[in-house]
Amino acid sequence: MRHLQRMRSVFKCVLFVSITLCAIYLISPSVKLLIGFIPMEKCHLESAKNLDSSVDASLNLQSRPDVQTCTYWKAAIIWEGLFDARLYDEMHKMKGSSVALTVFAVGRYLDAYLHTFLNSAEQHFMVGLPVTYYVFTDMPEKVPNIKLSPLRSMKVIKVEKNSRWQDISMMRMKSISDVIESDIRHHCTHVFCFDVDQVFTGRFGSEALGDSVALLHAHYYHLPKYLYTYDRNPNSKAYMKTGDFYYHAAIFGGSWKNVKALTEACYQGIMEDKRNNVEALWHDESHLNKYMLLHKPSKVLSPEYCWDTSIGFRRDIQVTRLLWAPKYYDTLRTP
Repeated sequence: MRHLQRMRSVFKCVLFVSITLCAIYLISPSVKLLIGFIPMEKCHLESAKNLDSSVDASLNLQSRPDVQTCTYWKAAIIWEGLFDARLYDEMHKMKGSSVALTVFAVGRYLDAYLHTFLNSAEQHFMVGLPVTYYVFTDMPEKVPNIKLSPLRSMKVIKVEKNSRWQDISMMRMKSISDVIESDIRHHCTHVFCFDVDQVFTGRFGSEALGDSVALLHAHYYHLPKYLYTYDRNPNSKAYMKTGDFYYHAAIFGGSWKNVKALTEACYQGIMEDKRNNVEALWHDESHLNKYMLLHKPSKVLSPEYCWDTSIGFRRDIQVTRLLWAPKYYDTLRTP
């Protein structure tokens, strides 16, 4: 009993210290600036021909010595300056790649963000490839009428509104898995899943496609691993002692088979936690990080693909492709 109590005390202490340090980082602009000078690890591969994915053989991994351009399991980390956009677009057109974009706009989030999100996606997301938007909402009648480019279409799926925003976030995993099984797998080769409170500002193109795609969290990619806010509760299915990176659940993607496997696994972990009266620290994001630890992504996107301007200037962010929209949690997350 004493051993168990001691373990619980240690767990609470570690969690408190990690959250406190991260809170200091998030609040202090000067700390954010200094964090940007912490060097990233370097890619150990001399040539992209040694990457696990032959599709990425044209990448120039040595063109960005200021950042990490590959992982130890030989997956590319995509940054500006590494890729030839024209080559990627031509290759994916030849392969017949097509993309499903899923986004949830439930409650007040629909009015606040959906129109801007879809309009900006039309300008920047997978331009030139067939794209189908799958909009999940509790108010289908309020989905804006967006003028879509050729080869692009939209499907609206009605979902129930949960009373807690945490449940909306977590239950999206089941909804995505279900629509992949019933619809997406028959029409699209790839799936990308997005939060709605974001705005596309630059090319988010075919270089981002892969079998399994994860995103480096903008607030963590320079931090030491002991500050990553993994779920440290051993009673949760999302529990992690450590990991490779801290991934942001605002964007994830891959082939429809791999995204279906990911969403099913995360949903199963969430439901098992619920049966045990446990909730992961960062909800579906905690479960996604656990999944990506066990099933390494074949491609990792740099924070260019989901940047938060509140971080301030970072020399390694040469372009921004998607930006966090202003957050209005006090009004949007109230019942």
